[in-house]
Amino acid sequence: MGPHPAVAAIRLAVRRVLHDVLTDVQRTSENAPSPLPHPAHPPHPPHEQPPQPLVLVACSGGADSMALASALAFEAPKLGIRAGGITVDHGLQPGSDLRAAEVVVRLTALGLDPVESVTVQVGRSGGPEAAARDARYAALDAAAERHAAAAVLLGHTRDDQAETVLLGLARGSGIRSLSGMAATSGVAGRYRRPFLHIDRQTARKACMVQSLPVWDDPHNADPAYTRSRLRHEGLPALEKALGKGVVEALARTAQLSRDDADALDTWAAEAEATVRDASGLLECAKLYALPPAVRRRIVRKAVIEAGAPAGSLFARHIEEVDRLITGWRGQGAINLPGKVVAQRQGGRLVIRQG
Repeated sequence: MGPHPAVAAIRLAVRRVLHDVLTDVQRTSENAPSPLPHPAHPPHPPHEQPPQPLVLVACSGGADSMALASALAFEAPKLGIRAGGITVDHGLQPGSDLRAAEVVVRLTALGLDPVESVTVQVGRSGGPEAAARDARYAALDAAAERHAAAAVLLGHTRDDQAETVLLGLARGSGIRSLSGMAATSGVAGRYRRPFLHIDRQTARKACMVQSLPVWDDPHNADPAYTRSRLRHEGLPALEKALGKGVVEALARTAQLSRDDADALDTWAAEAEATVRDASGLLECAKLYALPPAVRRRIVRKAVIEAGAPAGSLFARHIEEVDRLITGWRGQGAINLPGKVVAQRQGGRLVIRQG
């Protein structure tokens, strides 16, 4: 008898991602220049195998990430991959250090190595959820560098993707926000999300049938947090009004939006060089001739490069700058997040730190 269907589903998802990681590692190795021999470090004998790549799982102790950790522990050895785990202690709840220590014990019991807990200081920039996310990813980046990991697996599910799409829709930040989370992201594709096509209940069921203990973060049920309200009030209300299938439809929208956004980003990148003058300033007349979706991408990129935080830059900000191009009436400078200022001077769009 094979594994429970829920267990089989998560293992298959992880296996596919691990195959992708191995392919990327091999491609990188083939394209890397051969190091010059050093007298103190003679080259490896031809028969010696290169070291096994390491894949880490980011684990909070919740059902999604514990299911992911168990699948990684099962699949990685069969592919010649070392598997490790990282848990991040945000220090936002009493006893969070004890919870992190318990996660370390559970990951170690699964056979993962190395396993470590990392404590972070959460700031206030962008609100509590964004600040915690920034601190968490900074810690995961540092851990990946420290251990020379080929990838870090994240346990975001299809339900998380649906919530992300709705949050993007509420912000009115355009098609890129509607594209949700990418299956692969980060520097050199560091972060992988195997479960974006798997629902949250499947991950929880996989933990239950394997007798894996899980921890339910009280913040996930706290109405003070936007995502929590969306999860427990917003999505159920949508499903009541529209019927089942809302989560699946939103996840499908994310993929379609990502394909469109990627194509427009490529167009904008190619068009950017044609709308700058010899000194590198953006020419308003040439920008005006571009389709709005392409033009606004070029403007947004310029604003971010000038120092505006991407997470604080919304559609309304870009629309205000766009009016300097399409609705010029002599209006003054526009103040943007990150103390960035945009203004029109001599037919050029000047974007700089104020």
